Amino acid sequence: MGHGTAAGGVGAGTPAAVLAAALALAGPAAAGCSPGQVEIRGPGGIARFSVEIADSPEEQSRGLMFRESLASGAGMLFVYDRPERAVFWMKNTLIPLDMVFADATGRVTRVHANARPRDETPIDGGAGVLLVLEINGGLAARLGIGPGSELRHPVLAPGTAAWPCD
Repeated sequence: MGHGTAAGGVGAGTPAAVLAAALALAGPAAAGCSPGQVEIRGPGGIARFSVEIADSPEEQSRGLMFRESLASGAGMLFVYDRPERAVFWMKNTLIPLDMVFADATGRVTRVHANARPRDETPIDGGAGVLLVLEINGGLAARLGIGPGSELRHPVLAPGTAAWPCD
């Protein structure tokens, strides 16, 4: 995962499952934030993901490796102590995924779509990354998540977050 560690995510699933996930993820914003949830707003509306948090070097190293699936509305959120260059690879990751890189304000700076399972080619998220959200491959494009979208989670400082928690 981050820092030259393997990432991991899940395939897109059936068309019906993808549609159901998109409908479940879209809708009005919640009144606040939850540590187990990430919300992203962009041109496609608001998407919500239930997330596992990877905030220690061990969790970030393991990430989603060796998993054979990931629920359509789920993901893993990598949280760094401070903004830095985030580089991932897909070694030992069995499912394709999208990597959504965000800065300290929660603004999406880059999306790497459909990372290939077991590929050891470095995926550079760029400098200044504080958060990386891994979701099923292809889901970011289907939900309109791209650079400029805004991510919200309690880990973001209220005074600097582009989309603060209520």
